[in-house]
Amino acid sequence: MSGVRARRLVLAAALTAAAVAAALFVLRRSEALPSGPQDVVWDHTACAECRMSVTEHGYAAQLQTQDGRVLDFDDPGCLFRWERHEQPAVHAIWFRHVHDDRWLAGDKVAFITAGPSPMGYDLGAVDAGAEGAFTITSVRARFAAPGEGKDDHAH
Repeated sequence: MSGVRARRLVLAAALTAAAVAAALFVLRRSEALPSGPQDVVWDHTACAECRMSVTEHGYAAQLQTQDGRVLDFDDPGCLFRWERHEQPAVHAIWFRHVHDDRWLAGDKVAFITAGPSPMGYDLGAVDAGAEGAFTITSVRARFAAPGEGKDDHAH
């Protein structure tokens, strides 16, 4: 094979690869972000923070990023810890209600002390406004402190 022909083949392959990459980028951007919590494969999905299996429904949490990633957590504390370290562009956050078989949106959630939770953060998600519950803002503030929320269980 001549050098000119080999260069043309390499150039054609490179252009094809670039076209495929561009098409995948456009396709990915055109996909709609999730409009609600996504299914969790219980007992088989690893927590994005601690890597333990997401097994206890009443403590599960999910963070969806603006770039389309869906991350599951086995404990609300793991979500807050991961969020603090990674500082992602968040599309939505969901928490499983500690007592009911349902998800709560991050803007409609509060937390009570409940446990033991899988990683010992002992945060149970309840409806915002529940008596004695603390807000998501106050919980995030606990995770901004040096103890990362594990040692501070005050409201």
